[in-house]
Amino acid sequence: MRDTFYVYMMTSTNRDSLYIGVTNSLRTRVLQHRRQDGTGFTARYHALLLVHFESYRDARDAIARETQLKKWRRGKKDFLIAMKNPTWRDLAPEIVDELPRIDDAVPPEEMV
Repeated sequence: MRDTFYVYMMTSTNRDSLYIGVTNSLRTRVLQHRRQDGTGFTARYHALLLVHFESYRDARDAIARETQLKKWRRGKKDFLIAMKNPTWRDLAPEIVDELPRIDDAVPPEEMV
C-alpha cells in the first residue's frame, strides 16, 4: 500500500497567522497541533484551524509544494484557501472524527 502525503495550512481564529506543513498522517498531525505541545509555531500563534490541505502520492512532490507555498506572498496563500474553502471553515473535524469545530464557537464577524 502506498503512502499519501499531505501539504496543509492551519490558521488562528482571527487569521493573523498561517502555518504550512507537510505530513504523511494528516489526522495525527492535526491532533498534535491541537494539543499545542511544546513551544512551536502553532502553539505560540494558536494556529489550530485546518483550512486547506492537498494530497500527494510522492513525498518529493509534497515537499516541493510546501516549499513553493511558503515562498508565496500572504495574499496568494489566502486566495488559494478561499478558492476551495471560501468561509475558511475548520476542516479538521472531517479528518479527525472526535474533534469539535473550533470555528462554531467563533462569531462570523471575527472569522473575517
